[in-house]
Amino acid sequence: MTATLDRPAAATGPAHGLVGTWQLTRLALRRDRIVLPIWIVLLGIMPSTSSGTFETLYPTAAERAGLTASMGANPSLSLIYGPAFDLSTAGGFTAWRLGGFLALIIGLMAVFTVTRHTRAEEDTGRAELLASAVVGRYALLTSGVLVSAGASVLIGLVEVGLMVGAKLPADGSWALGAATAVTGLVFTAIAAVAVQVAEYARTANGIGATAVGVAFLLRAVGDSTSDATWVSWLSPIGWAQQIRPFSEERWWVFLLPLAAIVVVGAAGYALLPRRDVGTGILPPRPGPAEAATSLRSPFALAWRLHRGPLIGWVIGTAVCAAVFGSVASGIGDVVGQSEQAREIFQRLGGTNGLIDAFMAAMTGLFAMVIALYGVQAALRIRAEETAIRVEPLLATGVGRMRLLGSHLVFAFGGTALMMVVSGVLLGLSNGMRAGTVGDSVGDMVGASLAQLPAIWVITGLAVALFGLAPKFSTAAWAIAGVALLLSLFGAVLNLPRVLLDASPFSHVPKLPAAEFTATPLIWLTGVAVVALAAGLMGWRRRDVG
Repeated sequence: MTATLDRPAAATGPAHGLVGTWQLTRLALRRDRIVLPIWIVLLGIMPSTSSGTFETLYPTAAERAGLTASMGANPSLSLIYGPAFDLSTAGGFTAWRLGGFLALIIGLMAVFTVTRHTRAEEDTGRAELLASAVVGRYALLTSGVLVSAGASVLIGLVEVGLMVGAKLPADGSWALGAATAVTGLVFTAIAAVAVQVAEYARTANGIGATAVGVAFLLRAVGDSTSDATWVSWLSPIGWAQQIRPFSEERWWVFLLPLAAIVVVGAAGYALLPRRDVGTGILPPRPGPAEAATSLRSPFALAWRLHRGPLIGWVIGTAVCAAVFGSVASGIGDVVGQSEQAREIFQRLGGTNGLIDAFMAAMTGLFAMVIALYGVQAALRIRAEETAIRVEPLLATGVGRMRLLGSHLVFAFGGTALMMVVSGVLLGLSNGMRAGTVGDSVGDMVGASLAQLPAIWVITGLAVALFGLAPKFSTAAWAIAGVALLLSLFGAVLNLPRVLLDASPFSHVPKLPAAEFTATPLIWLTGVAVVALAAGLMGWRRRDVG
């Protein structure tokens, strides 16, 4: 019989329901002793390190005076960055450029952290063992919430301390840091509901990530459409920006996220005792009595397991590519009246050079995000293995390599499909506005395909960990995350070149803004092949489970 979260009988009542919370929190912190510090440090230092670029690009008061009007009136920039309230100061410019991005990233961090320490524990069966011992019904959820909430608050405090240390106004620093922190708390509460509704960790992560994506889209629509500005007030990310750090801060806006935290968080705790361990509020659909003939092969089974995430990723990639491609033609307004910035972009080829550089940056960003799908697809068979669903398959006539190969088709082929989709939509949406659809689509598809070797290095390393060190296969997420963060912020933080080169994305030619060079792509492909071969050999020889 499945244990329920109401057990044991001794752990009843409000106080007893939290028995064991401290021990589970310590365990969660120990498990995240590498991941959480990375999140805290990188998100915490971004505002203070980025504020220095404002004075470099716009050194005079005359250049700064017209920034708010020129950039704030551009719907394309408002869609990406949000409303421009006061860009005449380093703090206001930093809050505009990074405020929404910080809210987006900390939201994802909160969702993944809560799910990892709650629903994922139920998937592995460990939560059921805990529920049968002297552990309160709310202890597991509370420990996950505490870790996520604590990390969010600490990120906000680090932001405040470093911004004040960089001599930015204290009021604005506290407003931006608090806005980041409360956004993390809002999505922590949303994740607490998602893990009760969903039956599996991947579904809970999907619900939470979808909530983050919807919040970003609501904010983008409201800020870029003059007749629908109210839409951004439906988004937690919109709330963070409406606080207006460094621009006559509106402290009353904090009431909205605080109310959401209380209401949504209470809903998560109210739903918890209404389900059994290992199940969700939404019951799974009963399957047919007999399997369909289409499931008679390992590849058909792999398609059934991967089709949902693959379709979702492809749709999300297509939508984002179409949006970012359509705003490329307006990106030249970022230069403003800065002579120094104008000289930089003239060396890139003038306005066209700026657009090419923007498109190259977008292609690299899509590649880094799509690499996360590669890791997810490559490690799906590990989830099947730990759930003891691989061993029965291997007991039949299905071979190991055939089973693993079926999953790898989606890991490597799925990433290729997404890069092609992103290239087509980036080029098509930009070309339709510029009147050069054919050339733009061709250039962007080529630029997107050039990113594949770097993506496949990350995916290959995930396969290598699965085959050689399955207990540490989740470290593939850390590898992908570090590569992404190094590529995004390494140059901003002036990190040594040896660290920047650790990311495979730093070796890819920045097409279409740069010349094509095949040598780094050949080397990256070789590394991916070696990692893949090592993983296949390890899987062939090691014990299952």
